[in-house]
Amino acid sequence: MADVTTLRICLGNYPHTLPLKRGEITSPTLKLDFVEVKAMHTAFKPMIREHAFDASELALTSYLQAKAYNKGLTLLPAAMLSRFQHHTMLYNSARGVLTPDKLPGKRIGVRSYSQTTGVWIRGILQNDYGVDLSSVQWVTFEDGHVAEAGDPPGVIRAGADKDITKMLIDGELDAAIYGAAMPDDERLKSVIVDPEAEAKKWYAKHGLVPVNHMVVVTDELKRSNPAAVAELYRMLEAAKQAAGVPPGGLDTAPFGKEANRRCLELLISYAVQQKQIPHALTVDELW
Repeated sequence: MADVTTLRICLGNYPHTLPLKRGEITSPTLKLDFVEVKAMHTAFKPMIREHAFDASELALTSYLQAKAYNKGLTLLPAAMLSRFQHHTMLYNSARGVLTPDKLPGKRIGVRSYSQTTGVWIRGILQNDYGVDLSSVQWVTFEDGHVAEAGDPPGVIRAGADKDITKMLIDGELDAAIYGAAMPDDERLKSVIVDPEAEAKKWYAKHGLVPVNHMVVVTDELKRSNPAAVAELYRMLEAAKQAAGVPPGGLDTAPFGKEANRRCLELLISYAVQQKQIPHALTVDELW
């Protein structure tokens, strides 16, 4: 009888992870000990700084920074969360109209400057709408997940008692970037007009859905038990296949190195532009 390895793992609840969590995908050599967290992003800092898990979902910008600063993590070509980003920057329409061309001189809030959604939407604004990111006052609310990767010069921190949505409603911020949890307030509108149509144009140009989170393992696990890493990837892929094609037919959880290459290349270019990593990385050194 084969020895069974138990991996401590933290993944969000998605159609392509639930078959694993429900025990529908099994292995004779690998047992997955799932750690549940209420907000997925709260698992990222302990994964990077403490290796709190053997494997975990991780935001891609945080991973790029972790790789650049040698934090002992390796990426698996298994996407967990992706979405179009054009709708994620909101403004208070009760205070007038705000469009990308009017962003210079404005104050924009974001949970963390290295938040992957923020990197994607800033990259889109810079490269597709001609926004000079240095002309904007960026306001953050917490540190990034990699201690060595501080905010670029000029980024300021909101007070500890401040709330990003209240600041936006009250006019202390002109716009704010949100992640998965979008505020439900009819006054808040997208800075990018008709974001759904613009996202379709962006997809036609790039042929990809921006990925926010993928799976990482510790380098220690990769060195000590490569067979367990390979089996983990097999199980993740089997769970995705069990979930079937998502509504709309777009692959929002691409698996495989080539399936994720263009997305990673683009995000790396945005991260370099925005001084999120100290030097460019190649996709092949991420795996």
